[in-house]
Amino acid sequence: MKRYLLVFLLLVALTITACSSRNEPGEMDPDADPNNLPNLAGTYVVNGIDPLGDEYGGHLTIAPGEEPGTYHLQWIVVGWIQEGLGIVKGNQLLVEWQTIEGVQDATGSAVFTITESGQLYGVRTAGGLEGEGEEQAYPNQ
Repeated sequence: MKRYLLVFLLLVALTITACSSRNEPGEMDPDADPNNLPNLAGTYVVNGIDPLGDEYGGHLTIAPGEEPGTYHLQWIVVGWIQEGLGIVKGNQLLVEWQTIEGVQDATGSAVFTITESGQLYGVRTAGGLEGEGEEQAYPNQ
């Protein structure tokens, strides 16, 4: 049953990814003013390159945390599901994440800059791997 749920969630994420409107990869809006940040809660399309240089895409959901300026994040990408906790500092979202389902267990961190329209871009690290990956997240509209 758990496997069917995972497959279903992956298919939903891929459908949303294919149907969503967003800018071309690499095209980001201006950075947000730290005193006027957009609401980050919602769903996003993600594009990234992991620290090994492999490209990936998928779906990110961000929900408000228990404290102001904190968020729960969940990535669904073919091959894994990751969850993280984030906190806003200035116009950046600082995240610690871990794999909860997938091909391997992993943990890491991310530092995303928030744009005026709520886009996110930044770097992600994974424990045990040298270097950084890059990720961009575009809000579904």
